Amino acid sequence: MCPEALMPGSHGHTFGQDRISPGEARTRIVVVLTLLMMAAEIAAGWAFGSMALLADGLHMASHAVALSVSAFAYAYARRHASDARYSFGTGKVNALGGYSGAVLLATVAVLMVWGSVGRLIHPVDIRFDQAILVAALGLIVNGLCAYILGRRGPEEAGHAREPAGAGEDVHHHAHAEGHGHDHNLRSAYLHVLADALTSVLAIVALFAAKYLALAWADPAMGLVGAALVARWSLGLLRSAGRVLLDRQGPEDLAGAIRRGIESDGDARVADLHLWSIGPGLYALILSIVARRPATPDQYRDRLPADLGLAHISIEVRQHPAP
Repeated sequence: MCPEALMPGSHGHTFGQDRISPGEARTRIVVVLTLLMMAAEIAAGWAFGSMALLADGLHMASHAVALSVSAFAYAYARRHASDARYSFGTGKVNALGGYSGAVLLATVAVLMVWGSVGRLIHPVDIRFDQAILVAALGLIVNGLCAYILGRRGPEEAGHAREPAGAGEDVHHHAHAEGHGHDHNLRSAYLHVLADALTSVLAIVALFAAKYLALAWADPAMGLVGAALVARWSLGLLRSAGRVLLDRQGPEDLAGAIRRGIESDGDARVADLHLWSIGPGLYALILSIVARRPATPDQYRDRLPADLGLAHISIEVRQHPAP
């Protein structure tokens, strides 16, 4: 539905999802860089006869697929933002992309374990100089990708919001990982971080194998990397899954809503439903009981600003006489 077709007093449900987000633009750049590095590693693996380089290139190919899923999720959400069939817009496509990326990340961890155990049992010859050179190049590219995805511009300030602990300021918007509720961006970030981690561990293992004759270091480092990647995947599965299952929103935000509505000492929040409908965006359904009821608009004006409440429905009922 186009905004021009809306009835007076109604509103659209795009919630800004129809615009290209900074996360989408950055993800596109990272997809291109990852594909170029993937092609270079696979070509080098064939040229030097190095299974280590070939395996790392194929490993990067799996991340290129995952990053492409993130890019597709952004594009799909944007193109269908005005589709009336999505009751609360397409913001949850972001969480779905993040969840899908987490599943792929877990698959990568399993493959890392499989490959590492295989090399512990059946060691392979490694061309150390070529492998170290390409691994170092891969680390530089992955570090650049992580920087691109990890940095936040001024336009993203104020959109990060995670459940705060008791006593924290309700207007505190800092996110421990810098991505707020953009699970799709977090998925892409974790994939390039996993690639960077793999490169670091590979370089350490290759030096240990070359100069200390510790042939087992390479597969051992692979197991360490797999454990860390699995942990990242589990955290993303949990956070994205909460959004997909409409888990109740942050308690600090719900508390601020209650305090605002009940500030006159007469109104009481009888029922409150708060859930995420997109990165930093929430839908709210309130049922209010009061002896001297105000209008829904008056209660709406009591809600604190900048809480990310994009869709608000308020029901007002008069408290029965004692």
